[in-house]
Amino acid sequence: MRSDSKSCKTKKRQVGAPSAEHHRKAREARASEIAHDYVEVIDDLIKAGSEARLVDIARRLGVTHVTVNRTVARLRKQGLVISERYRSIFLTEAGKKLAEQVRRRHRIVLDFLLSLGIREGIARTDAEGIEHHVSKATLRAFERHIAGKNRN
Repeated sequence: MRSDSKSCKTKKRQVGAPSAEHHRKAREARASEIAHDYVEVIDDLIKAGSEARLVDIARRLGVTHVTVNRTVARLRKQGLVISERYRSIFLTEAGKKLAEQVRRRHRIVLDFLLSLGIREGIARTDAEGIEHHVSKATLRAFERHIAGKNRN
C-alpha cells in the first residue's frame, strides 16, 4: 500500500540528519585538505634544512611530480607559495601561517586520539584525515579533554 500523498509533502528532515549546510562544509574541508597537506609538507622540508623540490614533495605525499606541479600552480595562484621553474618552492607569509595552523590542528587531534588510548600509528593515520574536518569548537573541546587528562 502506498503512503498517502499528504505525508510525503510534509516530510520533515530527520533529527540528526545532515543538512545542506553540513554537506557544504564537508565539501569545503575536502577542498582545502590538499592545500593544507602541501603547505605542511613544504614547511616540514624547509624546516628540516632541505629544499622543497617537486620531487621531494611528490615522494613525501606519494603522488606524481605532475600532480605536485599542478597543485603548486594552484597554491601559487592562492598566494600560498612562491616558485620558479626548476627552483625550490617556498611558502609566502600566508603559506607559513597556514602551515602553522594546520600543524597545530594536527597536534591537537593527534594528542586527543592518543589520550583515548589509540595506538600511535593508528592515531597518526587517523589524525591526518580528521584534522581537516573538525570545527574550531570541536578542537577546543579536544584541548579541554587533553588538559583534563594532563591534570590527572
